[in-house]
Amino acid sequence: MLGIFGQLLGLTLSVFMFEQFDGSGFNFLNHTLSELGSYGRFKYAVVLNGGLFFGSLCVVLSCLLSMQLGDSPWRLPFFISLGLSFLALAAMGLFPINVYHLHIVAIKYFFVFGCVSLLFYGVYLLATRNKPVPLYNKISAVLAFLAMGAFLVLPWFELGLTEGDSAFYNEMLVDPLRPEIWWPAITQWAGLATFLLWSTLVINSIKAGSH
Repeated sequence: MLGIFGQLLGLTLSVFMFEQFDGSGFNFLNHTLSELGSYGRFKYAVVLNGGLFFGSLCVVLSCLLSMQLGDSPWRLPFFISLGLSFLALAAMGLFPINVYHLHIVAIKYFFVFGCVSLLFYGVYLLATRNKPVPLYNKISAVLAFLAMGAFLVLPWFELGLTEGDSAFYNEMLVDPLRPEIWWPAITQWAGLATFLLWSTLVINSIKAGSH
C-alpha cells in the first residue's frame, strides 16, 4: 500500500506542477504519463519517475512475500505476473521517454503483464470460488482488463486512431499535431487508473484475509 501511495503521490504532484511552454497545464485527454517523466521537457520529471520506480519496487516486494501465503496453485502465477507488471512500471520510471526504446518496451510489457495478471486473477477466483471475494474486486478487475486490453488491441482494428495505426505504446512522444482527444493518452490513463485501483483492492483484501 505504501508503494502505490508513493506512485500516486508522485503522479499527483507532477500533474499539478506540469506546465507547457505556452503556460497551459496538464490535460489527461491528450497528454501521456511519459511526458510527465520527460527530462528536459518537465523540470520536475524526477518526482514522477522516482515515485514510479520506488513505489513499484515496494509492490514487487509485496508480491514476492504474498507468494508464500499460497492457498491455491494459481496464486503463484498470479503474483508472478502481477510482480512483473509492477517491475515494468518501475522500468518506466528508471528509463524515461528520453531513453526511448527502453521506455517503450517497459510500457508495452506493463500492459501485457497487467492483462496476464488479471487473467490469472480470474482463474484464481474460479479455483477458489468457495472463498468470499468482494464484488468490487471483481468489477475493478473486469474494468482494468478492458482498459488495459484496449490500449494493446485497439490499433489492430485499423480505426485510424494513430498515424499508420501503429501501436499506442509507440505514440508516447510529444506531437504538436495531436488532437484534443487522443486515444493513446486516454487508454493509457484509463488502464493505469483501473489497474492501480484493482491492485489496491487486491492488496487490501490480502491484508483482510480475503482476495
